Amino acid sequence: MDFFLDSFKSALLLLWSLDKDLLIIISLSLKISFFSTLISGLAGVPLGLVIALNDFRGKPLVTTVLNTLLSLPTVVIGLFVYSFISRRGLLGSMGLLYTPKAMIIGQIILILPIITTLTITALSRIDSRYRKTALTLGANPLQTAFVIVREARFGILASVIVAFGRVIAEVGISMMLGGNARGFTRTMTTAMALEFDKGEFTMSIALGIVLLLISFAVNIVFNYFQGKVGD
Repeated sequence: MDFFLDSFKSALLLLWSLDKDLLIIISLSLKISFFSTLISGLAGVPLGLVIALNDFRGKPLVTTVLNTLLSLPTVVIGLFVYSFISRRGLLGSMGLLYTPKAMIIGQIILILPIITTLTITALSRIDSRYRKTALTLGANPLQTAFVIVREARFGILASVIVAFGRVIAEVGISMMLGGNARGFTRTMTTAMALEFDKGEFTMSIALGIVLLLISFAVNIVFNYFQGKVGD
């Protein structure tokens, strides 16, 4: 118990001192998670919109595939992306392996189904009368889609927040595709794993505290938007 308390105190002091290495790790984690979530949102929301608002052959299959991808292990994604960007892979000449770009690619594959599926769910809750009214008033398909998205905006924002919370705590993809290089691809989760293996618990606990605070903030925002959806 004393060992844990001493490590916890040391971790708090490390955070208070704004340790340079600690700040670099935190900023890199936030940067990678932000861009992966942004790109996934820009692709996943329109994709969810198209799937939700259109009836086409194979729609149940597409929905089933998306739901299956929600539980796809991160190590599988890491292996899949690695096979493409390694030196002998199809995209090996681009030099993506062990870079932040590789980590972002892997994380996009991880959370794109999350945003798409939750967007479909959010849109499906919107009363069909909104769409019919917009069409009756002469709105074109794009204007109609805008009306529906506006009504489902809180649910869509909640899906993006969930996706961000998923990638900020992700470790498998970051480790396999980033390589955990200091100051370049070392994120909070990979740094925690490394420091734990080295027996350096102070840094691990400090990063754990930051990760918990970020997760707590994400959940507060998520619950806020969930409450808006229910209103």
